[in-house]
Amino acid sequence: MDDQNKNLILATVLSALVILVWMVLFPPEQRSPDVAVDDTSDGIPDGGLATPPSAAAPDAAIPGAPAIVPTTDTRDAAVAASPRVPVDTPRLTGSISLRGGRIDDIALKDYRETLDEDSPIVTLLSPAGGPEAYYALHGWVPAGDLAFDAVPAPTSEWTLAQGGTLAPGAPVVLQWDNGAGLTFQRTISVDEDYMFTVEQAVLNGTDAPVRLAPYGLVARHGEPDTVNFFILHEGVVARADGELTELDYDDMTDLDPVAAEGGRVERVEVAADGWIGFTDKYWMATLIPPVGAPFAQVVKYVDRADIYQTEQRLPAIEIAPGATGASTSRLFAGAKEWETIRRYQNEEGVEGFVDSIDWGWFYFLTKPIFIALHFLNGAIGNMGIAIIVLTLGIKAILLPLAYKSYVSMARMKELQPEMEKLKERVGEDRQKLQQGMMELYKTNKVNPAAGCLPILMQIPIFFSLYKVIFVTLELRHAPFFGPFQDLSAPDPTSIANLFGLLPFDVPDPGSILALVFIGILPILLGISMWLQQKLNPAPTDATQAMIFAWLPWVFMFMLGGFASGLIVYWIANNTLTFIQQYAIMRSHGAKPDLFGNIRRSFRRKPEAANASKPPSGK
Repeated sequence: MDDQNKNLILATVLSALVILVWMVLFPPEQRSPDVAVDDTSDGIPDGGLATPPSAAAPDAAIPGAPAIVPTTDTRDAAVAASPRVPVDTPRLTGSISLRGGRIDDIALKDYRETLDEDSPIVTLLSPAGGPEAYYALHGWVPAGDLAFDAVPAPTSEWTLAQGGTLAPGAPVVLQWDNGAGLTFQRTISVDEDYMFTVEQAVLNGTDAPVRLAPYGLVARHGEPDTVNFFILHEGVVARADGELTELDYDDMTDLDPVAAEGGRVERVEVAADGWIGFTDKYWMATLIPPVGAPFAQVVKYVDRADIYQTEQRLPAIEIAPGATGASTSRLFAGAKEWETIRRYQNEEGVEGFVDSIDWGWFYFLTKPIFIALHFLNGAIGNMGIAIIVLTLGIKAILLPLAYKSYVSMARMKELQPEMEKLKERVGEDRQKLQQGMMELYKTNKVNPAAGCLPILMQIPIFFSLYKVIFVTLELRHAPFFGPFQDLSAPDPTSIANLFGLLPFDVPDPGSILALVFIGILPILLGISMWLQQKLNPAPTDATQAMIFAWLPWVFMFMLGGFASGLIVYWIANNTLTFIQQYAIMRSHGAKPDLFGNIRRSFRRKPEAANASKPPSGK
């Protein structure tokens, strides 16, 4: 077998090995089982003094015993259980509960659960007391001599003092009076996208100064259903003074218990800039303190109530008699759209906000790949075609390397007669054979490893594109053409119903049958790999030839369950590689016998036929 075929086999085996390791490390998506949730608590820690919101307020404490929240069987019943202020923006719908002034009923108008036009829109936040409670709550911590009952509790009934429906340009003002001289106001506004601004004010009508500290929290009752895929982070995402932190839900339950906090706690003091919240695959709820203000980030798990919580604790302020103290912070509750969160980062001072998207270890590749895809999709209007054009661009960038690789392979093929003479001359002496080969390569300026370089360069690009397709919202439900209406999902077609010609349902994605009855795109992938193989004759060794012949079809089934956008990329890459290799071979005087190699692959070799006959006796 010549060195050119050796390089091709080595490169293909390396690719197969990498994908096998990938499938072992990153198994198919699995949803976590439902968790029984105790919704009788509101997420505020139970009893005792907490660590102070910051070093500037050593005498501050978090509110004590939690109020009881009535439980209901459905989300709708939980919404109806408290008086509400409607929320209606171009992109959001829902309401704010006057019980605690919680932002706890938010759905995203632009996104549906499935591709079905009648599918419900995506629900992000849900009220306490109902299933899968997930909400934001803002309030005040009493400090100094101020008692807990002097500040509004998480379930205190607020009144609507101003406004009607919360909308862009139409804020609402909530009010609560403690009956002892302190009046609390909460002004909530929202922009055209997903950012809420919460201004908390306290009017001190007493004859003594009061000291208290503002806080905000996002709480989830029970561990939420997650994609539970190793490549994707879901859970706490936070940034503190330029450093990004990610914490899974399982990690939260392993935090150190702090009796004064009523749960397991991790606290980080932030000097100037940061944010903290929960991220899902495509959605996020994040607390954003005032730009440049110091605060404490707190991650907490309340054991007894099974509540996961993130908090921002701001420094305490002192309000003189007759004066008003105020604090303003923001809450992002919406979709992780790259353009939207980049605008908040670049124009509204939310430092590092684009890093809330899980770019992964290869962020230096995933970010530019996504930006290129996003630009191409905007210019072309079709994400599938954008992937093909991106593939063309990647091949163009790697062309010099590929050219050197193919030239080196061609030169190695020209050296085959010299190699055979060397083997005859040195016989079984492997050391002399290696020395002679290296001298031959050096004299003729041939790099024997060059044939594998294009394949090795493709591996991190392949992984990065897979990450982009899997985690970015812009690829969710991104159509290509015909049946391919979601490039982030596997090929929806199947051999089982002849690709839609027969009135049968296709196997469920992720099932064993789905891996066997693959769709159109994986089949095209196998064919493209097979044709690329046929540019060169099959290896003379029968075992190697058999392995080489099966590899395209093994890949076809291995990759059948991957995102269809990734399969589109690989098909385009194989097609361009075929054209590239054919052109380079022709430019060096070699004429690939493509059809001859294909015909020979279907013939039964005489050696195989003779081997099947019994030996003749003498």
